Parts: sequence; structure tokens; C-alpha cells
Amino acid sequence: MNVADERLIAALDVPTRAAAERLVTRLGSSVGYYKVGMELFYALGGEIVTWLKERDKKVFLDLKLHDIPNTAAQGLCSLLRLRPDLLNVHTAGGLRMMRTAAEALRRASEEQGVPCPKLIGVTVLTSMDAADWTGLGHVDTIEEAVLRRAQLAQEAGLDGVVASPQETARIRRTCGDGFLIVTPGIRPAGVSNDDQRRVTTPAEAIHAGASHIVVGRAISGAQDPRAAAEHILREMEEA
Repeated sequence: MNVADERLIAALDVPTRAAAERLVTRLGSSVGYYKVGMELFYALGGEIVTWLKERDKKVFLDLKLHDIPNTAAQGLCSLLRLRPDLLNVHTAGGLRMMRTAAEALRRASEEQGVPCPKLIGVTVLTSMDAADWTGLGHVDTIEEAVLRRAQLAQEAGLDGVVASPQETARIRRTCGDGFLIVTPGIRPAGVSNDDQRRVTTPAEAIHAGASHIVVGRAISGAQDPRAAAEHILREMEEA
């Protein structure tokens, strides 16, 4: 697996195990990292994560935990048995929740003698635009909120954040090179934005400083998913 392969995460946003297995099989060796989100995890539970790990795939378990500190922390620890490579919480839970979650996850990993997954924080969903944001009563801009939440995540001991391409460069400058920035909202040229609002191309995201990009329907909805993934990988390599 080369560097570009590691940085591309294909989203398994499908409703059934059969659909997930079919997509993974079609992608073959072109993709080594997958996102399992709410739709598939709520339908199948941990079995899909186990299936992917048995095939030497990396897994980003994207459940966006957001609750009181102890509940979020224990929820993360309960997911350790699945051996995910990347987990997330929502930064809206605040500094104390994030810090409690990060400390509990690392402690549980040590006690169980297993590698600790990277833990990142969701900043602001890429489906939100300025009108959505102000409609919630916020007076700051989305970019200001994302940067502040990224700084809080770093202060709490998280390994990185999920943020849109528009905020990536500023987070990279502020939080440094070692901080993970996982960037959804990636759309190659000519592909519909669907319900995403703050989007960009794979090359632009890498140039801005993304450590990983998450691509969903541009791969899963393509007539030839493997060719679509390989096109994205080439664009990332050129970037």
C-alpha cells in the first residue's frame, strides 16, 4: 500500500452487507482504507468491521460520539474489541468530553494490550453552509468555529479532526504537521455535490494539507468504482 492508498478512505455508505462486500470486492487492492458509518454499522453492528479487518483493510469507524463525558468515553472503549484504526467523537461535546474520551481510550488500549486507534473530532458537518449555521443561532463564521474546535481537540489530546476542505489549510497552519485532518466533501471534477456544501477536489484537499480524504458516492456510485478510485489516487499522487 503506497502513501496515496493510505490517504484515500472509501466510504461504505451502503445499507447491506452484500452491497458492502460487493463494493470492496470490486475495488480490490486499489483501496485499503474504508469508512464504516452509521448506516452500515447500525444495520450490521461490528461484523462488517471484523470482515474488513480479516481482509487486512484499515477501518475508520465514523460514529461521531457525542454525549456526556463518561458515556462517550465508555462507548469508545466498547468499540476497541473491533480493532478499528480510526474513531471519532463530535467536538460539540466540548473540551472535557473530548479529554475524558481520549484518556479513557488510551488507558483501555494499554490495559487490553492492543494498539490504540487514532481519535479525531468532527468539527462542523460538510453538509452545512452559512445559512444553516446562522440558523442555529451561531454568531461566528463556520471557519472560525472549525478552527476553534480544532484547537480544543488538540488541547484535549485528540489526534486530529474531521473538517471540510475550506478549513484545512488554516487548521494545518495552526495545529501543525503531526495533526490529522480527515477531509470529507471530496468531489472529483464533473461529479455531483449531492448533499455536501463545502466541497473540493482530491488534489485541492491534499494541497491544503489534508492527511486523509474520504470519498463516498464518487466511488460507490461510479459505473466502474475501481477505475474511479484509481483516478482519484492518481490525482492525489500528482498533488
